[in-house]
Amino acid sequence: MKSSRNAGTTTSSRFFSRALIAAAAGFLLPFCVAFAAAPADAKTAAASLSEDDKKCLDCHSSEGLKKRLTNGDLLSLHVRGGEFEKSVHIEIGCGGCHSDVDLDKHPGARKNIASAREYAIAMGQVCRTCHKAKFKQYEGSIHAALVREGNKAAPVCSDCHGSHTIGPKAAYETIAGVPCKNCHEAIFDAYVGSMHGQARGKLGHVQAPICSDCHRAHEVSTVSLGNRLRDACLACHKNAAGAHDKWLPNSRRHLEVVSCPSCHAPTAQRRVELRLSVDKDALARMAKRARSIDAQGNDLDPVALWNLLREFNREGTAEKPTLRGRMVARTGVEAHQLADKTKAVRDCDSCHRQGADPFQTVTVSIAGPDGKPVRIGAGKEVLNSVISVDSVGGFYAIGGTRIKLLDILLALAVLGGISVPIGHLMAKRILGKRLKKENAAENPQVQIRDLPGDRSDGSDVPKQQEK
Repeated sequence: MKSSRNAGTTTSSRFFSRALIAAAAGFLLPFCVAFAAAPADAKTAAASLSEDDKKCLDCHSSEGLKKRLTNGDLLSLHVRGGEFEKSVHIEIGCGGCHSDVDLDKHPGARKNIASAREYAIAMGQVCRTCHKAKFKQYEGSIHAALVREGNKAAPVCSDCHGSHTIGPKAAYETIAGVPCKNCHEAIFDAYVGSMHGQARGKLGHVQAPICSDCHRAHEVSTVSLGNRLRDACLACHKNAAGAHDKWLPNSRRHLEVVSCPSCHAPTAQRRVELRLSVDKDALARMAKRARSIDAQGNDLDPVALWNLLREFNREGTAEKPTLRGRMVARTGVEAHQLADKTKAVRDCDSCHRQGADPFQTVTVSIAGPDGKPVRIGAGKEVLNSVISVDSVGGFYAIGGTRIKLLDILLALAVLGGISVPIGHLMAKRILGKRLKKENAAENPQVQIRDLPGDRSDGSDVPKQQEK
C-alpha cells in the first residue's frame, strides 16, 4: 500500500506540475508571439541608440539643415532618425563613420569641402575600413573606373546603399530595392517585363535572377568582355548545352559566337560585333585611335579595318590584334527582353541565308583601359571582302554565314591545297615517261626499265638490259 500511495502521489505531482507549466505557457504565449512577430529593428532600435547618437540627432534630425560647400553646392545634413534606427549601421552608431567628429567641439571650425560629389567619394573610403573585400571588388569594376575618369554619374557606395538608411543585403535583392534602376531605368524596365523579372516579381520566385546575379553587385564589368554573361546563363540552366545538342547543329560553336539573347529575346534586332583583342600595352593607344575614328562619323570599310589592324601589327605589340566575331542584340534594352524558351528563335534561315538581317549591321568593339567599350560602326562589306578573310577568321564558318564570296574563296583555297600535291605527282609521272622515251630513242641498244629513284628498294642504280 505504501508503494501504491507513493506512486499515486508522484503521479499527482507530475500532473500538477504539467498543468502549471501549461497555464504559464498559455499566459505568456501571446506576448512571445507578439515579440517574435515584431520587426527585429523595432526590438533593438530604442536600445541601440547611444547617448552620443541621440545628441547627434538632436540637431541633425531637423529638416532643412544644410551646409554650403566651396563650389556653392548645398550638402544636406538632415538625418531621419527613424530611418537611421532601422539601418544595419545602428550597431556602430554615428561615430562609426564620423570618427573625426568631436562632440565636445562640434561643429567647431568650418571644414572646406570642395563639392557634394567629392565628399561622397571621400566618405566611400570610410566603407573600406569594414568592407575590405567588397571595396576591392568595387575598385576593379567599371563603376570605379568611370569614377576615376571623373564621370559624375558613376556610382559610389552611397549612390547604391544610401548614407544613413543602409539596409540588409536582402533589401537589395528585391524588385523594389535594387538600386540599378536609378541609372539604368530603360534596361531595368525591360528586365521587369522579361520572364526573369516576371518570375522574380509577380510569381515571387527568389531563385529567378536579378541584376547582381548576372552582373554581380560590386565587381560589375562590361558585357563585351569575355564570356561571363554566357557562363552566368549556363550556371543556372545547367542542361542548356545538352538540350541544344539534340536539335542545333554544331551547338558548341553557336554558344561561342551567338549570345543567348540573340535567340532568347525573339523581338530583339541583332547585329554582328567584331570584338578586337589586343595586349594591354597597345590597348590605350588602340582605344584612342578608335575614338578618333568614331568621332569622324565614318563607318569602317574593309581597307580602313585592315589598315587599323596593320597599324598596330607594325608597332611590334606582344600580342597580334585579332577580331572575334559574335552575334548580339543591338541594344542593352533588347538584350534584357528575354522570353520563355518556347518562344526562342529556332528558324535557322533567320541567320543562315543570303542578306540575313543580323549581318546588315556590323560594329567593331574595342575595350578601353577602363573596360568600357569603344564601338565603331563598320560597313557590312567588312564581312565579305577579300581582305577581311583574316579579320573575321574567328567568326566565319564555311557554308554557315551564307557569305558566298568567302565560301567560294575558301573552297578555291581548299581545292588549291589539294591540287598541289596531286599535280606534283602527276607531273612526276608524265616527266618520267617522257624521259624514258627520250633515252630509249638516243640509246636503242639499252632498254631503260627504271629511272633512278624509281626502284622499289630505293636504290638509284638503274637496271639495264642489253639486247
